[in-house]
Amino acid sequence: MSELKRTPLYDVYKEEAKLVPFAGWEMPVQFTGIKAEHEAVRTRAGLFDVSHMGEVEISGPDALALVQKLTTNDASKLQVGQAQYSLMCYPDGGTVDDLLVYRGEDSFLLVINAANIEKDLEWIEKHAQGEVTVRDISRETAQLALQGPLAEKILQKLTRTDLSSIGFFRFKHDVDLDGVIALVSRSGYTGEDGFEIYVSPDDAPTLWNKILEAGAEEGVVPCGLGARDTLRLEARLPLYGHELSASISPLEAGLGFAVKLDKGDFIGRDALLKQKEEGVPRKLVGLEMIGRGIARAHYPVYVGEEEVGEVTSGTQSPTLGKNVALALIKSQHAETGNRVHVDVRGKRVEAEIVPTPFYKRPKK
Repeated sequence: MSELKRTPLYDVYKEEAKLVPFAGWEMPVQFTGIKAEHEAVRTRAGLFDVSHMGEVEISGPDALALVQKLTTNDASKLQVGQAQYSLMCYPDGGTVDDLLVYRGEDSFLLVINAANIEKDLEWIEKHAQGEVTVRDISRETAQLALQGPLAEKILQKLTRTDLSSIGFFRFKHDVDLDGVIALVSRSGYTGEDGFEIYVSPDDAPTLWNKILEAGAEEGVVPCGLGARDTLRLEARLPLYGHELSASISPLEAGLGFAVKLDKGDFIGRDALLKQKEEGVPRKLVGLEMIGRGIARAHYPVYVGEEEVGEVTSGTQSPTLGKNVALALIKSQHAETGNRVHVDVRGKRVEAEIVPTPFYKRPKK
């Protein structure tokens, strides 16, 4: 077994966090506890180390053409300083990865999943043509995520930049955070307001401590992958390898908003167009367990004696106090209100198909 990689923040929290292997990295799964960290993000703020994520810079005169060919969303609509959620697909419509695309002055930044860095890079380079430079800057980049309703108030203490001027899916370069220069974007993977902060690896430990110190009064806490997973699941945000994979298309996963079939050709377009015209064979649905038991990934889902699909992710929702799950099932059974049964370790447990997301943050 190869040695696990560590982020630049490992030494900062190695004594206080419970560490687990994740996508080849040694990462914190929790600090004080998943439920406490989850609740902090929903009500106050939480700070995550997401430096394991990958970053790829695409530059040159043909950069936009490459991004358009690779991704399902329409990157030509992005203004400088704007970001979008997108996906890369195989020719058959299966998903290579989901990602964020940031448009800079003369380049694009693609933020990809940690488990897929090598595979994605190979895929991007394989399709690069013309005057374009593809650079893996993952090792030169650390990433922190500050999430929660008090995230702006806390981060604002460290900068003169007016953070309220950074809209949702917008970003700014060269933001001075008490001496640390960062790219700051406003998005998130929790269902809450918040920021992704990209800095040099050398600056990450300093900034981590500065944010925790600045937010102490507001109750900010360090958070691990456990809370990140329960938060994203409540908000119905997909996790690659669960709701998305080489055998699951963006349309099956309910991500049609990020698939622009009218933008021109891109890899996977023909297969996705066919799925849209004929109807997707499977749909991702939300489940609320009626019987006792937590539905976990890969548990089979039944209608009567027919196996109609499987659970992709499931947990006990800390916010709702209910056992919920996402499942990919045959489309004809996917109507809201339908009852199904999940095989929970050999026992069939009843569940109801419910609307998603399970949680939406209150409007201000």
